[in-house]
Amino acid sequence: MLKQVPLLFSLALSLILNAQEAIPLWPEGKMPNSKGLTLEHIEERERITQVSEPKILAFFPPKEEQNGSSILILPSGGYQKLTYNLGGIQLAKWYNTQGITAFVLLYRLPNSPDLLISENGPIQDAQRAMKLIRHNAELWNLDKNKVGIFGSSAGGHLASTLATHHQDISKIDDAVDAQAFNPNFMVLVSPVISFGEYTHKGSLENFLGDHATVENIHKFSNEFHVSEQTPPTILFHAQNDHVVNPMNSLLYYQAMLNQNVKGALHIFPKGGHSIGIYNASEVTDLWKTISTKWLKEIEIIP
Repeated sequence: MLKQVPLLFSLALSLILNAQEAIPLWPEGKMPNSKGLTLEHIEERERITQVSEPKILAFFPPKEEQNGSSILILPSGGYQKLTYNLGGIQLAKWYNTQGITAFVLLYRLPNSPDLLISENGPIQDAQRAMKLIRHNAELWNLDKNKVGIFGSSAGGHLASTLATHHQDISKIDDAVDAQAFNPNFMVLVSPVISFGEYTHKGSLENFLGDHATVENIHKFSNEFHVSEQTPPTILFHAQNDHVVNPMNSLLYYQAMLNQNVKGALHIFPKGGHSIGIYNASEVTDLWKTISTKWLKEIEIIP
């Protein structure tokens, strides 16, 4: 097991108490796309608005329950903040009950003053996190071919970007570079997918900012980039989601059908933009059971 990596004193106490390990993504002085600034960790009401050091928080099931699969969780927050607890840590603990090792990614937000190319920051951190998981697979008793990704809302956009874009922008010339960053499976909940007609404007504006050209809007509208290499994906959305239009999930699933990508789509009548660990509707709460059964069906978990 890796030694416990000490967190910066500025990181919230809740993170220290909840994570079994906190693992920095980048060696000191080798973080790509950085101006070299020293940033403060800024957090309010369990929402991180500035990441001082990107890292993964690791959550391991008991060894006798671990099944070798793992999942990287990308917290939501419209690319403006990270809802790391409810949209990260609580999900990780639930995945642990399924025997799945879970990692919560604290990724750089596009508004970080340290970034040279704003939209590349989250992508680079997510690519590096996937590589780190595979790099440490033997140490953590994980199967390199059963590493998935979970994303909700804007986290779903970042997840689907990893699944549909294949350019590696996270290389820093170290041993981790050799690992693949593409997920083996994907779970998307109320995801932002498109930057077109049905986009969540806040996510679009926060992600691309002044770089919202016609070319970039198409580039990061991920329904256009689904291919035969896209991993099996299950999508969940609510019909009454007035924040992220369910057409985002429908467009992605239609593209999956066109490219013969295995997966499923579930649109619940209720749930709004709050599908998660706790749900007001019993029907909507079934997403967790359905997700687990689907992972069994595609032989990710026994």
